[in-house]
Amino acid sequence: MSGDSDAAGTDSDAPSIRVRGIYTTAVTRALLDAGFEVVQASEPIRERFDADFGDGAHEATVATTEDRQGVGISGDPAAVEAVDAELGEIARDTFGWADSTPSGAVFDATVRDTLGSGAVCDLGDAEGFLPYSETDDYVETGDQVRVQVRESVPPWGDRRPRLGTEIRASGGLATLVRGRDGVTVDTRDGAAGRELAGMTDLLSVAVPDGWGIEWAHAATRADMSTLEAALERAADRAEDLAAALADDEGEGIRGGTDASASTASEPTAIAAPAAGRWLWFGRESRFALDETRRAVTATMPGHHRTKAGSGSASAGVDLAEALCGGDGLGTESDDGDFPFAVVSRQFGPVEGDTVEITHGKPDGRAFSLGSGEVTEWDVDGTVSVTRTLSGGGTYDALGTRREAGDTALTKFREGRWWYPTVYRSADGDPRGTYVNVCTPVECFPDEVRYVDLHVDVVKHPDGTVERVDDDELDAAVEAGHVPEPAAEKARSVAASLVRALSK
Repeated sequence: MSGDSDAAGTDSDAPSIRVRGIYTTAVTRALLDAGFEVVQASEPIRERFDADFGDGAHEATVATTEDRQGVGISGDPAAVEAVDAELGEIARDTFGWADSTPSGAVFDATVRDTLGSGAVCDLGDAEGFLPYSETDDYVETGDQVRVQVRESVPPWGDRRPRLGTEIRASGGLATLVRGRDGVTVDTRDGAAGRELAGMTDLLSVAVPDGWGIEWAHAATRADMSTLEAALERAADRAEDLAAALADDEGEGIRGGTDASASTASEPTAIAAPAAGRWLWFGRESRFALDETRRAVTATMPGHHRTKAGSGSASAGVDLAEALCGGDGLGTESDDGDFPFAVVSRQFGPVEGDTVEITHGKPDGRAFSLGSGEVTEWDVDGTVSVTRTLSGGGTYDALGTRREAGDTALTKFREGRWWYPTVYRSADGDPRGTYVNVCTPVECFPDEVRYVDLHVDVVKHPDGTVERVDDDELDAAVEAGHVPEPAAEKARSVAASLVRALSK
């Protein structure tokens, strides 16, 4: 998630937001309808909307996550909260989590391990990765080092936040860098960069001593008042960071000379100039975003669902919509009109493919249940996955022993709030059926994804049907991890499954 943010350069009280990624059109429409100002819009967005998009500063950024599963919101705490309140209610399978390592946050960290390209750092409640290229000092296990988050990551991924030891105070268009001198401009337009560097001297903003100025490319198109607001904001953040860092005047990684490092003995959070929030979009959320986008431009059924699958799928959607335009491709809104067969045949998964089962948890984590072969595929959205299991232990809730050579046949159906797994021995004897209740299943080319909703239904080998883990669902609702509408749906689905399996 991008960490740059700055003050709104308008007279409006509504936050100014920058939007990027595959959800941009729908998110822009939603934010404009809610009274937000969207700035620094791309050319396609400017063409689609009858709106005045400025090139001014922004208080928060909404950016699609690298895996396209949702968005990250980063910026001023009040702006992040306002955007989250608007986007967090898109649908009942929209899940949100606070970012514990927002971009720009500073930590006194402990080096836990050293790898080939960098060091794993203990931040206290999380881990981060410090590339060796981001520090001037040699680091080894046990060292204490002061780091700043360069790029945060969503909780459902397997990457660590990327760290650096250089301290930066971001204002979006302007960033102040501790220990640098002068003015630099991040642009390929040399003439525009030189002009902006020269104009910087005309701005009536006092930059703290010991901090250099770095302008973003978008600053080359901004007016003087916007530049001044951005630089002033960066300066204010630099002063706040300097005050927070002054509490620990240790020089360098213990034994080193890097002035941005720490001699603290325990991992500690020092400062967080920006807030962060992660939103994961489930299948219903993507179709809701389709509806919002369809009010702006031609949108095929399953637009966001398809784009979330892969980069090539995203490009295919763009091509299809560009070719078909107003010929009716985007006029249908019924979820059932999602062209699963077409999308799946083109990009997968189909029979013979291998897919991973990614099991999301309501607290934001996700892990793999293993990979299996697609042994059956149907145009109605059903994908059957077969796995051969190793021995040891018992099957959850079933109590049946797990033996080497057992097989698990799992039938996923796109859009369904549950899926069954039938366990059998190597000889074909039944070991029980486990039905997982979850957010609507999505069968992507390389993986099947959903968020587990705790409550499940099992059918034992003797035919006994049992509903389990209602208490865990109740606890997740109480903790704010599962929205109540999703919980109500899960309970309803579980009740229907009990009736069906008991017949």
